Amino acid sequence: MDLLAYAGDWLHLIVRWLHVTAAIAWVGASFYFIALDQSLRPPKRDGAEAEGVGGEAWEIHGGGFYRVEKYRVAPRTLPAPLAWFKWEAYTTWLTGFALMVLLYYVDPTQYLMDPATPRFQGWELVVASLAILAFGWLAYDLLSRSLAANERALTVAIAALVVVVAGLSGYLFSPRGAFIQVGATLGTWMAANVFFTIIPGQRALVAATASGREPDPGPGIRGKQRSVHNNYLTLPVLFAMISQHFPFTYGRENSWLVLLGFMGLGALVRYLLNLRHQGRDLRSTAAVTAALGLALVVALAPQPQGAAGLTAADFPAVQKVFEARCVTCHSSTPTRVGFTVAPKGVLFDTQAEIVANARRAYEQVVVTKAMPLGNVTGITDDERELIGRWVRSGAPAP
Repeated sequence: MDLLAYAGDWLHLIVRWLHVTAAIAWVGASFYFIALDQSLRPPKRDGAEAEGVGGEAWEIHGGGFYRVEKYRVAPRTLPAPLAWFKWEAYTTWLTGFALMVLLYYVDPTQYLMDPATPRFQGWELVVASLAILAFGWLAYDLLSRSLAANERALTVAIAALVVVVAGLSGYLFSPRGAFIQVGATLGTWMAANVFFTIIPGQRALVAATASGREPDPGPGIRGKQRSVHNNYLTLPVLFAMISQHFPFTYGRENSWLVLLGFMGLGALVRYLLNLRHQGRDLRSTAAVTAALGLALVVALAPQPQGAAGLTAADFPAVQKVFEARCVTCHSSTPTRVGFTVAPKGVLFDTQAEIVANARRAYEQVVVTKAMPLGNVTGITDDERELIGRWVRSGAPAP
């Protein structure tokens, strides 16, 4: 069984490593081309406009100068070789979905189910998660097609759809699971944009150019619109993906509203970057962005607690809870099947280790109630409250 757990650790490592690597490549390429598009200037090369060049940019990188030209639609003849940018998006989504399966679907009681309000069975949550991924994309795609001619109305509609997805996820799943679900849903929109709209449009341009026909600019325009959507979805999705490491963001009631706040902040930061690339005035947008960021800081600040009344004399009772509910996994010699080392290196074997990791325990056991995983050790609400009062008292120990 230890060998099986070891193999599982390697599988998680490889999939996560590939996911992060592909995401970096995808986001990096996306950010580069957005910046390039918005910094293009009228071409100055003789004959460029007659060839169909719509803009150019000079860049310096890696010890050399680059002159980049973009055609209004397509060149007269198909160049070779022609670089495509698609597998970064596909690999990011495929590995991301694999992580959803490994971390959330294999045992949905661990992270998808809210231990405080278990409204549904594990398999029902998995079905709900898949349905949101699928129908969320269909709804987004329908809006994008039907409102393509009205960008402002489309922006409002997409924002409303994100609110619906966040609210529904917040009702169905644990706070941590809801954050990941919303991120995965928006990430699905982004990858599907590439697969169903952007790449087919590029294939149409290539086919027309290769055959000597006049290219139809329509597919390229639709692809460009979806690229703009992906541009603004990127930072919100990245926040949702990293939020699992910061329980203070999701460890509270109605945390999906916090998620929307951070996603709005991410979209504003992306807009700021776009304004900078275009050489436009940033001041008003920067002020709004800073105000939203400050509002989140204030809203998430720890609330003052009344006197908890625990002293060092109460530590033995606290230690018994850790020994009964936590040490099976969080020990230098875990006894729980499938664990060869303590998760994230957090140990509760000794008094010093319990005190040193008190804040981590508070976040996971009291605030989010994510630990113990699936509450396999049967910790009670009174025991959670005891740990909470002890930590709020300053984690006193003899």
